[in-house]
Amino acid sequence: MNNFIKLVNLNKTFDSSKKIKVLKKISFNFKKGKVYSLMGPSGSGKSTLLNLLSLIDRPSSGSIIIEDKVINFNDKNKNDILRAKNIGIIYQQDNLLPDFTALENIYLASLAAGNNKDTSISKAKNLLKKVKLLSRSNHYPSELSGGEKQRISIARALINDPKIILADEPTGSLDLNTAKEIFEILKNQINSKRLIIFATHNRFFANKSDCLLEIVNGNIKTING
Repeated sequence: MNNFIKLVNLNKTFDSSKKIKVLKKISFNFKKGKVYSLMGPSGSGKSTLLNLLSLIDRPSSGSIIIEDKVINFNDKNKNDILRAKNIGIIYQQDNLLPDFTALENIYLASLAAGNNKDTSISKAKNLLKKVKLLSRSNHYPSELSGGEKQRISIARALINDPKIILADEPTGSLDLNTAKEIFEILKNQINSKRLIIFATHNRFFANKSDCLLEIVNGNIKTING
């Protein structure tokens, strides 16, 4: 059985002047070894769902089950450790630390997961080779192009060999050719023990996933796959 993440009656409501129900009783199984794309108009809940899956936010009700273990959203420390070791996150805006080099931005994520510095630096350099940016190791984010920063973000997301990769509009701010390059790097990270979920507005990239999902009226609808 390769079900890896199971959502059970997942709801998310935001309280403002009036309650806004963004996600409504979502039940879905994500399987290992697959790339899922997540589409939907702005405000449909794509980022909200990714934030729940990354354990950054908590649902209003319902359950998230990862590897047959129900997530306890009251245990923040345990969830922080789970995220650091098993979940790689890539944002549309790279979220790199501006005062640290490309190499440092990558290996700091390994240190945060409890690895020693020498091992972390070695892994970071290997990943820089993988994304073809070893020559930019000592450059700061302000010295990198948008495409280069996203490659660094992918390397950072991979540093702890995560079982889950979540990407929120990873190509959204890039020109088409650079976006295609970044998408191929991301898609090539799939393996039998890993799950990739990415949100996008771009149907071209969504159609290249193993399973295209769309959030419609707060629910997940399978378009293909």
